[in-house]
Amino acid sequence: MGPGHPECPERLDAIEDRLLVTGLDVALERYEAPPAALADIELAHPRLHIAALRGLHDWLREDLEAGGPPYSQIDPDTSINAYTWPAALRSAGAAIAATDAVMAGEIENAFCAVRPPGHHATRDKAMGFCFFNNVAIAAKYALQRYNLQRVAVVDFDVHHGNGTEDILAGDPRALMVGIFQHPFYPYSGEHPAGPNMLNVPVPAYTRGMEIREIVDITWMPRLEEFKPELIFVSAGFDAHREDDMGQLGMTEQDYAWITMRIKDVARRFSNGRIVSCLEGGYALSALARSVEAHLRVLADV
Repeated sequence: MGPGHPECPERLDAIEDRLLVTGLDVALERYEAPPAALADIELAHPRLHIAALRGLHDWLREDLEAGGPPYSQIDPDTSINAYTWPAALRSAGAAIAATDAVMAGEIENAFCAVRPPGHHATRDKAMGFCFFNNVAIAAKYALQRYNLQRVAVVDFDVHHGNGTEDILAGDPRALMVGIFQHPFYPYSGEHPAGPNMLNVPVPAYTRGMEIREIVDITWMPRLEEFKPELIFVSAGFDAHREDDMGQLGMTEQDYAWITMRIKDVARRFSNGRIVSCLEGGYALSALARSVEAHLRVLADV
């Protein structure tokens, strides 16, 4: 995104360092993320959107070789560089590969440590640091490739997953439950776009225990009624109290608790199948500790 931008390479470095320092890395099985096939991306995004991003990437590379600028702005918060296109393909590819591995029974669940994130990417618009909607692509892929009848998306990023809602709203095979700060970027979600959307906007400075209560009262009955065959998680950790990207009061213990609740639903209805994808989280220490807590629950360690 450019120097000084919060969506930076150091985010994945911080996660990797934390896994090494805590020894958690030895409990995990690693997979390299392949690039997604364009046909799979087209399950969630129209061909024109994909072609526009590819064309902008190609133009930027040619311009850079001629001495042009290294970045091109898509919106005030989001820019593209000469490496964004392959990175975005691998972000989506990670979610698809994780879906394949979980559905094949190779692993029970997976966490995709990816950049760029995806949940703000709408059907035909890149925004909010996001280009392709990794979780929505994987959800659509799971429904088509494995002929599933019910998939759920759980989004606990501090920002509303407007892109995921845009892509999945009205599809009775998908249920999305989310909690997010409101009013706040992207200033949406207060009025759900479809009956399969359970949006829970909360005011700034809502603390972890209050969020846990909301999860139990609102999310859990809806997820249990829906009985998902596979659960996707938009795992944003920017609702942490140390993250100044938002103003919510969650801690790594709250993320562990929410993960346990998701895992309980997965064990009861989904054969334990969970695919979690990194979204936000910009305070590097808090991000790394929160991902560790999330992974310890997923990996039972």
